Amino acid sequence: MAHTVPATLHPSLSSRVLDMPDNRIVAIADLARHDSSVIRLWIGEGDLPTPAFIKRAASHALESDETRYSYSQGLPELRRALADYHHRHWAVDIDPARFCVTVGGMNAVMMAMQAVLDPGDEVIMPSPAWPNSKQVIEVLGGVNVPVAFDFHDDGAIELALEKVFAAVTERTKVIFINSPSNPTGWRMPPEDMIRLRDFARERGIWILADEVYNHFVYDDTGPAPSFLSICPPEDRLLVTNTFSKNWCMTGWRVGWLVFPAGLDQLFARLCQYNTTGVATFLQHACITALDEGDDFIREMVSRCQASRDILVAGLAELDNVTVFTPQGTFYLFFRIHGLTGSSLDMARRVLDEARVGVAPGSAFGRRAMTTCASALPSSRSWHAIPWSGWCPS
Repeated sequence: MAHTVPATLHPSLSSRVLDMPDNRIVAIADLARHDSSVIRLWIGEGDLPTPAFIKRAASHALESDETRYSYSQGLPELRRALADYHHRHWAVDIDPARFCVTVGGMNAVMMAMQAVLDPGDEVIMPSPAWPNSKQVIEVLGGVNVPVAFDFHDDGAIELALEKVFAAVTERTKVIFINSPSNPTGWRMPPEDMIRLRDFARERGIWILADEVYNHFVYDDTGPAPSFLSICPPEDRLLVTNTFSKNWCMTGWRVGWLVFPAGLDQLFARLCQYNTTGVATFLQHACITALDEGDDFIREMVSRCQASRDILVAGLAELDNVTVFTPQGTFYLFFRIHGLTGSSLDMARRVLDEARVGVAPGSAFGRRAMTTCASALPSSRSWHAIPWSGWCPS
């Protein structure tokens, strides 16, 4: 993007920001974002509107003049509701003082990284991965160290912990785990979570667990395991989450962060200096989402499972497509054999010719995708589908 900056301003801008690549998911979405003829499978956003009971709660709070500054870390009653929510779904007891409310999951990841990274620190990240997480590291002066998933011809996806451990250096500060994973749908096995916890604990490394998609699993076992269930309050663990996915609140921009005991003042300051807190009336609506929204979550997951099954079955019938059946999330990662050109070119072609918007695989990490392609010589084009944007009626 540096070439679009006026020459007189270029030398005085941050080189880290100037070097940021365009987000290729957004690049495709912006080509037809408001075209109603397009089936929108490019961005992780549900097709349902925010539930009416949540909107009513926001409207009531607004009419009640809940519009003033509040606690930077979040309303005490919202942090209590978050503690109750975690206890209900993961049987963990978390002090409400360990939560801070953020402006979406992106702000939660940003503040988590701000809290622990110094320039030059390394963050190990299984890849392909959500591009925003990688860019946060680089904006803060850290170094992203991708470790590629193993993609098998039978459609399985694995993360070899030995590769993660081998990537650790004296500069490693954080191991970032998004499980269930965007865009692969991979889910970390509970025994690997314990191994990773023990490894990180022994070496004084932080685990940053992005657990946004914990409810979106399809094997009737309930939500995916949380690192909060296996880590005591004093461990170097940061957990990020958001209201966006579970309750179709993507545009509301509210999330949360769980941090170790004793860091409440540090994160209160970070909240103050980042955003000065989240809109008060929105926080009241989030309390309602937590307290009354479990049935809606179950409905969302059921719809997504039906969509996953249809898409996996349909793509599996194509001879030139390998489907990696997701264990969680609402993303489908697949590769197409025998194509020339980039995945970005192919995404544009699918949009133009079929009126379907998909995310190009290269958006999730070129280095990791190169590794995957070299391991699978017939692979030429990778794509991701967030199928939450399309559900069968």
